[in-house]
Amino acid sequence: MSRAVVVGGGLAGLAAAVAVAKAGLETVHLVPKGPPDRRTSALMLPSVAYLQSAGLVPDPAAIGHPLTNIRIIDATRRLIRAPETLFDSAEIGQPAFGWNFANVRLAEAFEAARAGLPNLSTIETTLDGLALDPDGATLTLGTGETLRTDLVVGADGKKSRVRESAGFRAREHGFTQAALVCDLGLERPIGGTSIEFHYENGPFTLVPAGGNRANLVWIDERDTLKAAQEGGKEHLAALFREKSQRLFGAVELLTPAHMFLLSTLTVDIAGKDGVVLVGESAHAFPPIGAQGLNLGLRDVADLAASLAATDLAAPGFALTLSDDYARRRAGDLMRTGTVVDALFRSLLADFLPAQAARATGLWALKLVPPLRRSAFDVGMGVR
Repeated sequence: MSRAVVVGGGLAGLAAAVAVAKAGLETVHLVPKGPPDRRTSALMLPSVAYLQSAGLVPDPAAIGHPLTNIRIIDATRRLIRAPETLFDSAEIGQPAFGWNFANVRLAEAFEAARAGLPNLSTIETTLDGLALDPDGATLTLGTGETLRTDLVVGADGKKSRVRESAGFRAREHGFTQAALVCDLGLERPIGGTSIEFHYENGPFTLVPAGGNRANLVWIDERDTLKAAQEGGKEHLAALFREKSQRLFGAVELLTPAHMFLLSTLTVDIAGKDGVVLVGESAHAFPPIGAQGLNLGLRDVADLAASLAATDLAAPGFALTLSDDYARRRAGDLMRTGTVVDALFRSLLADFLPAQAARATGLWALKLVPPLRRSAFDVGMGVR
C-alpha cells in the first residue's frame, strides 16, 4: 500500500508529485500517455520563488524570459474607451514581474527534480476508477490493476476522474469565445513587455519569448478564429500584423496556430475525505491575467505547507491533511476566481455602464498609486 498517489501528468501534477515525495511519503505518480505541451506559461514572482525553493527550477534565467512591463491598449471602437496603461516592475522594486517559460522546458526541469527522489515511482497509465472507504482509497488503473493508498492528489485536469469519483461538486460555464495560440517572429523586438490589445471579443496578447519572438494568445469568437485559421498562414500573419497595430512590423508564424475552447470551472471545496485537488481539477479560467498555472502552483505550495503541518505518521493523516488544505486554499480560490471572471466579462460587456466602469477602473489604476500596488499584488498572486 502506497502512502500517496498523484494522478495527472501535467505541470501541476509533476510539481505535486515532487512536493508529496519530498515530504517523505512513499508516492506513486499516475501519468497517462500524451503529446508534449507546446504552450507557454507566464509565471509571476511568487510562483517562480516557489519553484526555486522547491528545487524545481534552480535558475529561471536559464530556461525563461523576464517580463519587465505589462502594457494594456484599448483597441475597441466603443464609445467609452480605457486609457493605455503601462505597469513597470521597477515600480515595485523588482527587475521583473515574472518569467515566461515554454511548458516543455518547465516539464524537463520538473522531471530532473523528480529523478532524484527514490520514494517516487511512476506508472504510465490512466485512472479508471476511485473508491473511498474509512481506511483510505482504492484506485483502479487503466492496466486493470488496483492500488491502495492513504492520500489521493487529483491533478488530472478539467475532466478530472478523481474529482468526479470523490464527489466534489464543480460548476462549469462555457463561453462562445476560444483562444488561438502560436509562436510569432516579429520584425522588431518586443523586449520584456507583455502587450495586451483589448478588442470587443477578448484580448490579443503578445508575451516576450526572447529576441524577436513572442507567444500569441488571441481570444475571440470561435467562428472568427476558425475562419482566420482556414485563411492560411499568410492570411494569419497579415491579420496579426493589423491586430498588433503594426507596432512590430512584419509578423511570421513560427509554429502552427492551435485553438482551445474557453470555460470556467470552480469547486466548492478543494480537499476532503483524504483527497485534494490541484491545478485544473480544482479551477480553470480563460487565459487572462496569467492566473492558470500560477494558481496551480499556489495549490502545490499550500499542499506542501499542509504536508509540513500534518503528522504523516498518525492514523488517518490524509483526512486531517485534506481538511487543512481545503482551509488554506478557500480564500485564494474565491478571490482569484472572482477577479478573473469579472475582468474577462468586463472586456466582453456591451452594456455602456459596464464599459464606463471598466474605463474608470483603468484610469484609477493609471493615476492612483495605492490602487496600482493592489493591482500588482492581485495579478502576481501575493498573499
